[in-house]
Amino acid sequence: MFRITQYLQALANDTPLGPKRTPPGPVVIWNLIRRCNLACKHCYSISADHNFPGELSTDEIYTVMDDLKAFGVPVLILSGGEPLLRPDIYAISKRAKAMGFYVGLSTNGTLIDENNIAQIAEVGYDYVGISIDGLRDTHDKFRRLDGAFDASMHGIRLCQQHGIKVGLRFTITQDNAAELPAMLDLMEEMDIDKFYLSHLNYAGRGNRNRKDDVVHQMTRNAMDLLFERCWAGIQDGKAREFVTGNNDADGVYLLYWVQKHFPEKVAAMRARLAQWGGNASGLWISNIDNLGNVHPDTFWWDYTLGNVRERPFSHIWPDTSDPLMAGFKHQPRPVKGRCGACQYLDICGGNTRVRAWSLTGDPWQEDPACYLSDEEIGVSGEHERLHVTPYRRTIRIKQA
Repeated sequence: MFRITQYLQALANDTPLGPKRTPPGPVVIWNLIRRCNLACKHCYSISADHNFPGELSTDEIYTVMDDLKAFGVPVLILSGGEPLLRPDIYAISKRAKAMGFYVGLSTNGTLIDENNIAQIAEVGYDYVGISIDGLRDTHDKFRRLDGAFDASMHGIRLCQQHGIKVGLRFTITQDNAAELPAMLDLMEEMDIDKFYLSHLNYAGRGNRNRKDDVVHQMTRNAMDLLFERCWAGIQDGKAREFVTGNNDADGVYLLYWVQKHFPEKVAAMRARLAQWGGNASGLWISNIDNLGNVHPDTFWWDYTLGNVRERPFSHIWPDTSDPLMAGFKHQPRPVKGRCGACQYLDICGGNTRVRAWSLTGDPWQEDPACYLSDEEIGVSGEHERLHVTPYRRTIRIKQA
């Protein structure tokens, strides 16, 4: 996750760089249930509105939670499917809070209503993220349910009325990118605390003209807009939380934004971004699915590291006998092509490895969704290149 507001506030305040803080353990994004009341066309968990066999029981979840706490996991993000469909979601959530975890709820928001908002508020979630794909018509088409947008907006208002920190989660695609400005306007109008933009760029040209490629240019435009809105809020004393995910080239792109607007602060920002280090899959971000399988992050559902029924998470996560995990934990990562030759590898960490895996079968190939040009990353073009023929592919990407 790339925290835009955090970096721009440091820029505005000339905050000195402090010592690097190493997390006590990985964030765990936990898909407690696969069932969902929606059938979204971009769901990585391939959820549907029926029960899936073999899911972890309440007692099994509690056993895993005890192990996670002892292992130093600081954050649990409870997700699905739709986690509010799990009958024991409130009991699980309360136990997690009582154990001292930071607890987030990732939901589509349609099931938050007057019947359960008191229970949700009683849990004391640190954050509730509600996925929105655009304005009313676009969102309802993505979600394949008329009225989904209005139901989610109602859920957001109820959370706000009960003092719950709530945010919008927006996955940008070619089908909804034009509505990003309107989504940011909506955030302002509704006084929403946080905006999370998730990238979804699985295909890339693999040539030198990335700045002119339609998908990559769309990404650059989106980032320019987020930087602009975030900076304006900071200047007005109304800073909101802007974050992005699934494309760690965002850190390098911010550095170029700083170079353009505050050239005297580039060196300080570069040091701050290098301390961040970029992609944390397999290191500080982890995933447990509904069956107890452990994955390097939520986009690696076709790669299982182990199962918590058979082996504790605390034993699975540090095990570098798995070659993928060995690569994730090696610094710098053994990336190839333009990623390996990039002068900013220390900032982005090689970006999101699952795209290279999905397109080539090699998790260490260059990331085809890097939207920076060869010139920007200091690559001559004589390196090994990944050539991908652009195509539309049905990628099952989860949004709660």
